[in-house]
Amino acid sequence: MVGSALQIAALLLGGIGTVGTFAVTGMPQWRVSAFIENNIIVFETIWEGLWMHCIRQTNIRLQCKVYDSVLTLSPDLQASRGLMCAGSVLSFLAFVVAITGMKCTWRAQSSWQAKGYIILMAGILFILSGAIELIPVCWVANTIISDFYNPVVNVAQKRELGVALYLGWVAALCLIAAGFIFCCFCCCCEETRSYGYSTPTHYYTQSQHLHRKTESLYSKSQYV
Repeated sequence: MVGSALQIAALLLGGIGTVGTFAVTGMPQWRVSAFIENNIIVFETIWEGLWMHCIRQTNIRLQCKVYDSVLTLSPDLQASRGLMCAGSVLSFLAFVVAITGMKCTWRAQSSWQAKGYIILMAGILFILSGAIELIPVCWVANTIISDFYNPVVNVAQKRELGVALYLGWVAALCLIAAGFIFCCFCCCCEETRSYGYSTPTHYYTQSQHLHRKTESLYSKSQYV
């Protein structure tokens, strides 16, 4: 019962992390314009993402445009494109593998060892996808903070952390947590299974020894 609840909790965390990863990959709010010093034009907000940049003005709908070329992006955003795509694919694959290996989706005659390997693979994939997602999110955040406190950078070019970065951290932590739960569950169940297999044999040996001892005492009593 507890094992099934842990698997369901891990699957929910993995699902949340997977959806969040896809959302972060497509969101334009990675870098947001900063209103500091002389840059006080608050009626215009600039968003910069991996695939497009948007301008939001007061009383005017949001206008977005896809980047004309990858070369127009900064190095951190260029690398983040590939890393986030890889993280999205791995998280989705891990979610599918986790569903396949869930204990409730297998028949009674299925091999427990095969199920354990599938659950372990899902956990490793979840951890790997979360780690890959953390790299671009932390890299872009570090670049934004460094440029923000760099006096050489023009004020109009300084940016702040966008919502996508915070969502990326949450999604990555959910993926890593789901992976650890699956891995720990697999290891604990493997130990329990080994103990469960060895206990009946030991008990059977002791019972057989006591039975033989009782028979020998009964035989001696008959001769006396």
